[in-house]
Amino acid sequence: MADGGAAVGLRAVTKSFGVVRAVDGVDLEIRSGEFFSMLGPSGSGKTTVLRLIAGFEEPSSGRVLLNGRDVTRAAPFDRDVNTVFQDYALFPHLSVHRNVEYGLRVKRVPRAERAERIAAALAMVRLDGLADRRPAGLSGGQRQRVALARALVNRPPVLLLDEPLGALDLKLRLEMQTELKRIQRQARITFVLVTHDQDEAVTMSDRIAVFNAGRIEQVGTPAEVYERPATPFVAGFVGTANLLSGEEAVRVLGSPGRWAIRPEKIRMCRPDDPAGPDEVRAAGRITDVVYAGAQTRFAVDLASGGRLVALRQNRDGSGEDLAGLLGSSVVLAWRRGHSIALRE
Repeated sequence: MADGGAAVGLRAVTKSFGVVRAVDGVDLEIRSGEFFSMLGPSGSGKTTVLRLIAGFEEPSSGRVLLNGRDVTRAAPFDRDVNTVFQDYALFPHLSVHRNVEYGLRVKRVPRAERAERIAAALAMVRLDGLADRRPAGLSGGQRQRVALARALVNRPPVLLLDEPLGALDLKLRLEMQTELKRIQRQARITFVLVTHDQDEAVTMSDRIAVFNAGRIEQVGTPAEVYERPATPFVAGFVGTANLLSGEEAVRVLGSPGRWAIRPEKIRMCRPDDPAGPDEVRAAGRITDVVYAGAQTRFAVDLASGGRLVALRQNRDGSGEDLAGLLGSSVVLAWRRGHSIALRE
């Protein structure tokens, strides 16, 4: 893709803090109008990349482009982006209306246009009736929506979101995931989200970049990253996976190399059950049973050596029923195509 074809472009970007290389040669294209997530554990470089895009940090080398324009050395206020932070950064002494209005007043937008844009932004985040309240009188989810409205009212081509749901409880976080995606589609602007929560990234994103140790391990749609992880790190970080390599891989799969099998792809059957077409089978004994509400996780020690984990949905039995399977002999079976070859 040419420089002018992306909302955000990073070209061989590095960032060092003393001897620590926080970002190590990152190349990235974020398309205009997509919901893009940068996913990774703490210290993986994702937040530093967001700060480089926003202009809060300068790269040690490489270039940062916004809509084809080189902004590598441009100040934050000279970039067509807005940022929503985890702590929302609202003015506690100002009303919702005044918080949302602040950026427009700084830009000297005429009063009539300000009123129109504020009303539209508050309607978009469903806070129409709360314009006169102050942040202290709002719930966490409402404060987060005010922060979104304050950013959206400026009509930025790119909106950066720095773990915006991290301070919310689980139920509200799930609700806000749906709301964020709705707002992004309605606003039709590029959202760039930083998160360490794999469910958050998979639920909302058009594409995901998985970061590890300052580098990008894989970029793809949620389905691509989950169903076809490129590396052992991606397989283990985005969901859970059974990893096989070396002699263990040869014994189980008949092939060397490094492989991943998702636990939900594995079915447990009795030793005398017939094999399905093109199935891999491995006999073993159940050595652990963990009830997890909607599903139960089984650890199976294989007769050939090693251990695999399988998941079963709790459709027909309770956790107590399934706990009785501990110590049972079973055969694990999965389609050969669900054995994912990983890069070395």
